[in-house]
Amino acid sequence: MATFDVRPITEAERRSTFDLLGRSLHSNRIGDEDWSRYGESWPAVHKFAAFDGETPIGITSSYETEIAVPGGRTLGVAAVDGVGVRADWTRRGVFSALMATQLADVAARGLPLAALHASEPTIYGRAGYGSATLGKTAWIPRPAARLHERLPVTGRVRMLTPDEAVKEIPSLYQRIGLHRAGMMGRPPGWWAFSHDRLVGPAGDHVVVVHSGPDGDDGFAVYGTVNRRTLEAPDEGAVLKVRDLHGADTAARVALWRFLLSVDLVSGVRARFRPVDEPLAAMMADHRHARTAEVEDDLWLRLIDVGTALDARSYRDAAPVVLAVTDRQLTANTGHYEVGPDGARRTGAAAHLSLDVDTLAMLYLGEWSASALAEAGRITVHDPAATARADELFTTVAAPWCGTPF
Repeated sequence: MATFDVRPITEAERRSTFDLLGRSLHSNRIGDEDWSRYGESWPAVHKFAAFDGETPIGITSSYETEIAVPGGRTLGVAAVDGVGVRADWTRRGVFSALMATQLADVAARGLPLAALHASEPTIYGRAGYGSATLGKTAWIPRPAARLHERLPVTGRVRMLTPDEAVKEIPSLYQRIGLHRAGMMGRPPGWWAFSHDRLVGPAGDHVVVVHSGPDGDDGFAVYGTVNRRTLEAPDEGAVLKVRDLHGADTAARVALWRFLLSVDLVSGVRARFRPVDEPLAAMMADHRHARTAEVEDDLWLRLIDVGTALDARSYRDAAPVVLAVTDRQLTANTGHYEVGPDGARRTGAAAHLSLDVDTLAMLYLGEWSASALAEAGRITVHDPAATARADELFTTVAAPWCGTPF
């Protein structure tokens, strides 16, 4: 039986655990110069590692932020931004021990939710996470694609310098706000590592900002990939959109118009866009906006089921009683009545039974109860309750995270 210890890391162990995470995810080791510039975005707080003696063999990390839930409220969430196990220690209980320790810590801190982007989706269901949002990859060929003529031309798009991109975009993202369920706040450490290193003086990404009647109201971050070869010397670059947010439709349309106007480009590719973003309808020829794939995006874990269920809004339908099973955080196991007036624990008989990972799939409105029941993830005790749950949990706009971490 493999023996190891799991404990919080110390300040002195930040670099070694970051390197461990990089090796487990097959990324390049960070150099001393980059560590001196961005290492502060990997603080020791909220990080747990598994140790073989004094050597780290596994790591899990999170930072605290907020997430929008249906109805407009925000809840505290632990954003799990790094999980890795050294290759010679996999499948020996390290991952399970790290997840159990982290879940207990998040619960003790009083955060009702945890979230992550899964590198290996199948393993996180065991820890109670469920696929809560989907994202599509859009591919728009150039130069053929153009927006249709009835879309208004509004405002102005300008390109920022690297210093401006670092300084201005965090406050603009905050002004745009978390206007879709699933959108997340971005604390300073996120900006330092996930934004500044890409768009700052040492980065290779471009930032553009849209200004409308009331000032700056949208931005896009993109990089380029050269597709020229000996066989195709005239093939243009591909714009890869990393980040695109706007306060309203006009801002988002203007940003897409700009991206489709860049010269010497053979296409625009944007991964993890909202599944209901109407790019095809925006085109003069809707076939020019193709969905290359749809994939899981944000994975959610309900840490405090009662608080999370009561925080979101529900549509008008008769209440449904859910029997929830949580094998890790057993205090969550119980019956919950969910209706237009909120949610509460109840002793009433269950209409539907589900595990906590399936509840996470239902929570933001991405999946319907009827689809999850058909997939064998929900046990139905009252057939009429499935349609009521569909109505209660559905949202007008598809949930969307929009923040890589």
